[in-house]
Amino acid sequence: MDSNIQSFYDTAELLKTLGHPVRLCIVNGLLNKESCNVSYMQQCLSLPQSTVSQHLAKLRAAGIIEAERSGLEVRYRIKDERVKRIVQALTAAEE
Repeated sequence: MDSNIQSFYDTAELLKTLGHPVRLCIVNGLLNKESCNVSYMQQCLSLPQSTVSQHLAKLRAAGIIEAERSGLEVRYRIKDERVKRIVQALTAAEE
């Protein structure tokens, strides 16, 4: 048994954050597109911008994505390499 239980708690929190269908869709979309802004995501998901922004805030707080401002535009991209591998493994099962 691994005595570093904290790493399991951290991984569980990561998986909980990814466990929402909208957040999983956002992360998958960012993997495919590399980066995009909230307006693009809003159109793809057919959700209000406020809803997409709330999900982006949770993903940022978990360290899954990061944002880069360029003038008035904020572009998001995947920050955590583990997330890339997890989502790729999950979506590969669908193909």
